Amino acid sequence: MQAQGRGAARGVLAALLLAGSWALPARPEPAAAAGEEFHVPVEYYKLPNGLRVVLSPDHTAPTVCVGVYYRIGFRIEPKDRTGFAHLFEHMMFQGSQNLGKMEFIRLVQQNGGILNGSTRFDFTNYFEVMPSNKLETVLWAESDRMNGLTVTEANLKNQQGVVGNEVKVNVLNAPYGGFPWIDMPMAANSNWYNAHNFYGDLTDIEAAKLDEVQKFFQTYYAPNNAVLTIVGDFDPAEAKKMVERYFGPIKASQLPAQPDLTEPKQEEEKRVDKKDPLAPRPAVAVAYHMPDRNTPEYYAMGLLEQMLIEGDDSLLHEELVQKRGLTDSVEGGINLLGNMFNYNGPMLLMANLTYDPTTKTETVIEAIDTVVEPLRNKPVDQKSLDRARVKLRSSLYDTMGQFGGFGLMDLLASFALFDDDPARVNTLVSQFEKVTPEEVQKTAQEYLRPTNRTIVTLEPAPKAAAEAPAKNQ
Repeated sequence: MQAQGRGAARGVLAALLLAGSWALPARPEPAAAAGEEFHVPVEYYKLPNGLRVVLSPDHTAPTVCVGVYYRIGFRIEPKDRTGFAHLFEHMMFQGSQNLGKMEFIRLVQQNGGILNGSTRFDFTNYFEVMPSNKLETVLWAESDRMNGLTVTEANLKNQQGVVGNEVKVNVLNAPYGGFPWIDMPMAANSNWYNAHNFYGDLTDIEAAKLDEVQKFFQTYYAPNNAVLTIVGDFDPAEAKKMVERYFGPIKASQLPAQPDLTEPKQEEEKRVDKKDPLAPRPAVAVAYHMPDRNTPEYYAMGLLEQMLIEGDDSLLHEELVQKRGLTDSVEGGINLLGNMFNYNGPMLLMANLTYDPTTKTETVIEAIDTVVEPLRNKPVDQKSLDRARVKLRSSLYDTMGQFGGFGLMDLLASFALFDDDPARVNTLVSQFEKVTPEEVQKTAQEYLRPTNRTIVTLEPAPKAAAEAPAKNQ
């Protein structure tokens, strides 16, 4: 499910885009035959070393998508080493036991495939889309770097520089660079794990020592902290043999306890003002804390996202763009670094927009309130709820069919990693169908209240003014 405005954040995080001009064959969107319910084939098991394995055969195109997800992301990295999760996304392409520096990339591309990696809130992922007959090649390559990455002083220094330059180019020296995908979590959350500068404090990245980096790899890049997912045109029996052959001998690690990510209930509205000397127009972002994952309120918020933000028929677009002309677009959604399914922990429903300098921020906030408050004061009409379900279902199926199987693979890997149940993919639609107008109103009353929201405003300013600390109200 891709909300408007997520492309920029995803582009920043997907720093190793290596697709070149390789053309992906179209994989049809999942569809149920007449009289049948939609169903994704899912086989799930674990190796003795703890590696979770998800298999989902689909013979509609002669390709396979392989993903390896490690449960180490932005917010669960060590406190004194911010940016380590992001740094390691880069380190994983610097060579392994049998593949030299950047040879992993060449191996995939020379065999007709594409690959990528990204760092998210709760995982770091790597994936490849390959011709079906090259499945064994990519499984061998992924197991080779899981089993022994080449972590050298030279590689570390090189990637410290690469990551530092990436942060400078994409955030520090770009208009709206950290807005709102970095700024809002830092403003809205209280728990350090959810509120630190997760893209990387350059001081911590630059201070990283070789032994610390080696320990990080040995701890988190282990089979018992990972899920391997294969989607596409393959034979499950043969795939199982390959998985056992290449991943079975890798030893598990001693994992530390997961940090406490809980957030206290927000009882007062928060406001943060930011100055940006590079921004051509002011901007504002409004965010509300989400309910816990997989609760009835969570599914209701998914439908509220569709009503408020998604598409040109959304309530915020109709009010702010079409009716009042305050902006040309409203962006946002649940989890700007992915979708409402591929995270595990506190999250925000966010809307953000730029507007004309002659417009007052309070005018924009008042316009947003005129849309949000009716959802809190009375049950939504059945027609609007049904439309939100259709939009969500269409978006979900579109996600599953996108990018050579990556969308479905991402959902399966996330549900295996966080819920130990990748077959959840087959129950998502039914969960949204259960939501009633009364449950939507009840959820809006609790989670769309002004005291549960944070507002971050961004104002263009001269460089000297931008250097002043942010003002909390």
